[in-house]
Order: sequence, then structure tokens, then C-alpha cells
Amino acid sequence: MRFMSLRACIVLASAVLSFSAAAQNISIATGGTGGVYYPLGGGIAAVLSKHVPGMQATAEVTGGSVDNLKLVNSGKPYIAFAMTDASQDALRGEDKFKGGKVPLKTLMVLYPNRMHVVSVEGRSVSKMADLKGKRVSTGSPGSATEVMAFRVIEAAGLDKDSDMKRERLGVAESVNAIKDGKIDAFFWVGGLPTASVTDLANTPGTKLKMIDHADVVAAMNKKYGNLYVQDTIPKETYKGMEADNKQATVMNILVAHENMDEKTAYNIVKTIFDRLDDVIAVHKEAVNFKLENQKTAATPIPFHPGALKYFAEKGVKLN
Repeated sequence: MRFMSLRACIVLASAVLSFSAAAQNISIATGGTGGVYYPLGGGIAAVLSKHVPGMQATAEVTGGSVDNLKLVNSGKPYIAFAMTDASQDALRGEDKFKGGKVPLKTLMVLYPNRMHVVSVEGRSVSKMADLKGKRVSTGSPGSATEVMAFRVIEAAGLDKDSDMKRERLGVAESVNAIKDGKIDAFFWVGGLPTASVTDLANTPGTKLKMIDHADVVAAMNKKYGNLYVQDTIPKETYKGMEADNKQATVMNILVAHENMDEKTAYNIVKTIFDRLDDVIAVHKEAVNFKLENQKTAATPIPFHPGALKYFAEKGVKLN
């Protein structure tokens, strides 16, 4: 009997240990391979797996912010890259999240995501109005590029359905399509530089055309809240740019389900900041992961208690 009890205890202990280990398997929802979320997610996964005892983190290719936010709500252990506009919709159960609110918390504010409206010379696209009658990709299904593209198009006085022949391609697919003459322009919201746009700019015989649209920001904010800012993609970012591109920017955040335990959230945020140089080595947008950017005004999603604990230790006061 004592033997059976001891055996039972061993089985129970093994089960508890297995559960604990499983709870530390974290998936990081990123985006397509041609963007910035994916390499940054890989860098974060590497530092978490190496420096958080018992944690194994893996970066997953996804359709982007909308898909990521739905994955956070899947019941599986996810943290996710997301834009603040899509995150606000998820928290409120609006737009692509109608019928299902996602109980989110912000782990940290990441970096600015800049809207690229891209064409090439020879397609007769030099301003937003020129998109009328053109073949245009507005981003892959499940991406926040699509969410923001629709808002930019609307604010520019165009109709996404009747004024253009619309495709739904990710950034890498959009670049291939514009090279092949299948589309005339595409929308992409991402960090600088985005590898696929760099590839397009460096293609022999191709001259990049970046379309200004910063003037639509006021109309977007009036309808959707103060989520967007007028910003600039410097002309040095991509080969062939003749001037700075005046565009709309939205912030990226790292989010988790509100049920994530405080210790896990704390460890994730602390490790990313402690090992930030390792993440920067993967992609330079990580230089924008700054303590001074952690502000309640920077995200419509409340901060996780574990994140608040870390920021308090660093002297960052948040409401």
C-alpha cells in the first residue's frame, strides 16, 4: 500500500512538473516572413528561451495583427505583436472582432509601424487619387495592414471596393506581384526597413514610388480615435526615394491574454529589456523598445500587472 502511495505521489509530481513545463511553452504570434514582426519575434523567442528558466518560446508565421489577436484568445499560451488600432477593435469587439471581445493586456510598447503606400515608376501612381481604377493590394487577410489600409483609403475619399481592383496579398507577395505587373500599387504597414520593400527598391530596372498620405491622419483620428500620427519615412530608407515620404504611423505593442500570470508577464518584459542588444542585433527597429515609450497614452490596451511591476522597478510610473 505504501508502495502504491509512493508511486501515486511520483505520478502526481510528474504530472505537476509536466504541466508547469507546458505552461512555459510560449508561442509568439508575428506576421509574414517578408515583414519586421517575424525576425523580431525570432529574436525575442531566442532570448526568452535562453534566459528565462524553463521557458521555450517559438516565433510563428501568421497573417498579422488580426490573426495574432485571435490566437491570443485561443486558450493557448500566446504573446503577440499587434498594432494599436487592431488591438482596440479586439478589446471592444468591433470590426473584424464583432461577436467576440479579446481580453487583452499590453506587455510593452514596441516601435512605430509606418504605412507604406508603394508603387513603381511607369504605373501612373504618384498620389492617392491615382489609385482610382488601379490594381491595388491592401494587405493579407487577417492583417492589420488591411485594417489600416481601408482607413487610409476611406480618409482619402476613395472606395476600397468600387474605386480599385483590390487584391489581398502580404508584403512579399505584393512585391512579387508588382514586379510581375499584376498589381500597380500596394499597402504595407511595418517597420523600417522592411526587407521585401528593400528587395523591390533594389530590383534592377525598377524605381520605387512612395505615395504621400499624411494629410489623411486627421480624418482617421476623428473617426477612430487618436491612434495615428503624421510621420515620415526618410528618403535614405529605400533606394530610389527622391524625397522623404509623408505618411501615417501607428504604434506596435506586445500583448497577452489578461489571464497570463504576473510572474510570466514580468519575466518576459524584464528579459526583453535586459537582453535588448541581442534583439537589436536581429533587427534595428528594436532600438525603439524604450522605457520612456511605456506610457498609457501610447496604447489603448491596459498594461499587464506583471509589466507594471517591472516598469515600477525601473522608475517608470504608469496609471
